[in-house]
Amino acid sequence: MSYQVLARKWRPKTFEDMVGQSHILKALSNALDKNRLHHAYLFTGTRGVGKTTLARILAKCLNCEKGVSSKPCNECNACIAVDEGRFVDLIEVDAASRTGVDDTRDLLENVAFSPTIGRYKVYLIDEVHMFSKSSFAALLKTLEEPPEHVKFVFATTENKKIPVTILSRCLQFNLNHLTADQISKQIEMILNSENITYDKPSVELIAHSAYGSMRDALSLLDQAIAYGNGELTESEVRMLMGTIDNQDLYSLIQSLVNSDSETLLNTVEKISMQNPDYDFLLSELLSLLQKIATVQLLPDNSENILKKDKVLVEFAGSMTKEEVQLYYQIGMMGRKDLYFSPDARSGLEMIMIRMLAFKPTEISEGVKKKQVTKSLEKPNQNPTQNESSGETWQDMINTMELVGLVNELARNCILKSQDKDKIELSLKPSCDFLLKENLKVRLEKVIKEKLGSDIKLIINIEESDTESPSEADARIKKDKQNVAKEAVKNDPDVKSLLDTFDATIDQDSIQPQ
Repeated sequence: MSYQVLARKWRPKTFEDMVGQSHILKALSNALDKNRLHHAYLFTGTRGVGKTTLARILAKCLNCEKGVSSKPCNECNACIAVDEGRFVDLIEVDAASRTGVDDTRDLLENVAFSPTIGRYKVYLIDEVHMFSKSSFAALLKTLEEPPEHVKFVFATTENKKIPVTILSRCLQFNLNHLTADQISKQIEMILNSENITYDKPSVELIAHSAYGSMRDALSLLDQAIAYGNGELTESEVRMLMGTIDNQDLYSLIQSLVNSDSETLLNTVEKISMQNPDYDFLLSELLSLLQKIATVQLLPDNSENILKKDKVLVEFAGSMTKEEVQLYYQIGMMGRKDLYFSPDARSGLEMIMIRMLAFKPTEISEGVKKKQVTKSLEKPNQNPTQNESSGETWQDMINTMELVGLVNELARNCILKSQDKDKIELSLKPSCDFLLKENLKVRLEKVIKEKLGSDIKLIINIEESDTESPSEADARIKKDKQNVAKEAVKNDPDVKSLLDTFDATIDQDSIQPQ
């Protein structure tokens, strides 16, 4: 007997054999057991998650010789015929190859005739979104008034391309992506049944590479078994799939932590010798960065999240949250640009160099303190001062007791000039949404009351290098926060705790006095 691929050999034959999709299985089982059957079903979802398989099981449940139920016997002639693909009352149609209206009319000509041997005539139309508009129009009339002996089952990966008139006449079920854990368990069950030796990392690698598709996972499994001559090991699966060992990925991250450009480029060179799938490599690197970010966010649960991967836990302690987010974003954008690079290897190298080049540099302690002190002493070097009174625009705002949007408008303006007849302000284009006529009138009224004269207020939208009171306050707040962080970092008691308990500082918890 010729070899049968695993995806076909292990295709589920009952609802209980299905992996995942419990929400759909429950609904269909209840409908079948209580004989509340709809005339048209629509299964949507990505490739390889079980749409066609589910449709065939449904057809089997409807035509089992022992009666309609959610548990077909799999022993009668009808069940066996469905499994073998020779049940005459199960009409499977590939819509991608029969898109024309004439094909659809030929298909529907026999709808009115009773089933040949089964209880129901089931039309399984795969990739139904490929039908033309005329084909959908021809199908619509039949869906509106279907014969009692006919059931339609549609499967598609793109339900948005189906007309709403068709959608409204179907029961719609969206099949979810399968999780890597669900795929791993199914692969292990199959390998144990096939008496094939394996190690767990190789199974997890295949499950992760399938991206939620069981069919893709089983196709990869077939390749891996053939490549490994009947057994699975992580090294050989990585070689087959063009992926690299986690140690090389750890080396890349460690080079970023140490700002070690030489080791970084040497690691990229080593990786390139393995002829990897560079896009998949980047996705694995991003996955590691995501795990590191998760540990930083939930340090108490890091052991569970990372399955006791101490290396990533150490990375989480030696990298700032900002660095991890920056590397992740650069990697995400790099995947988009990888296709346009001169070659994939140079594209990867440039992405890693970019991560290193844009890494936030640490300013020496003395310089940093000097800069912060200077900024605090001179918060506002701008010509926003009333020369006659010595009162700044910030002082005027504080004494006018403004509230709400009027206060926001005033705080985001810059005083350009002031005389006895008018006050001229400028507002940056980024804040032009604040310049409403009613807000300007209210601000002008308050200014008149303060100055005790009938003064005209002019506000111009224009760019300016001068900071507004709002921007000055934000900068001062930030500088104070930096001073507070620096003080905590250099505190002798804090340093002792960090060294003794291998602790880290939660930067977001530091507040200036």
